[in-house]
Amino acid sequence: MLEAPYLLRPFRPDDLSSVVEVNRVCLPENYSPYFFMEVFKSCPEAFIVAERENHVVGYIMCRLEFGFSDVRRFRMVRKGHIVSVAVLPDYRRQGIGREMVSSAMKALELHGAEECFLEVRTANDEAVKLYKDMGFDTVRTVAHYYHDGADAFLMNVRLPYSPPANQHS
Repeated sequence: MLEAPYLLRPFRPDDLSSVVEVNRVCLPENYSPYFFMEVFKSCPEAFIVAERENHVVGYIMCRLEFGFSDVRRFRMVRKGHIVSVAVLPDYRRQGIGREMVSSAMKALELHGAEECFLEVRTANDEAVKLYKDMGFDTVRTVAHYYHDGADAFLMNVRLPYSPPANQHS
């Protein structure tokens, strides 16, 4: 049976309870509704939900930051920070996460971001592989980054984003 297509669209405040639920189901880091709304206000165009049959099945939220570049030595740059990405387990491995990351990076570019970064659990092999396939480089390991003491890779990609030639469609 052919699966129903999914739709990526901008987050709306009435999506908040659905996004909080996706976060709760998928990630050990559970953010407050207030935090989601603060990130949304930072860069609404880079807060995207994936919807299937009128249900939110995934989200990505990003904010704009200004600081030292992770790849351009001694330069201050505007950076896009992918704060959180999640897709419900039944909807993974269908390209939803990849498309949300790509769409969010395009939105961050429009706001002048010169690079994009994220943190990902070092043990999250699937996510690390996805980000590497999308052209992200591992900048460093951040020890004890997560609440539970797990380490994170800080990963970065230059903008404007152009998918690597070997990327799967």
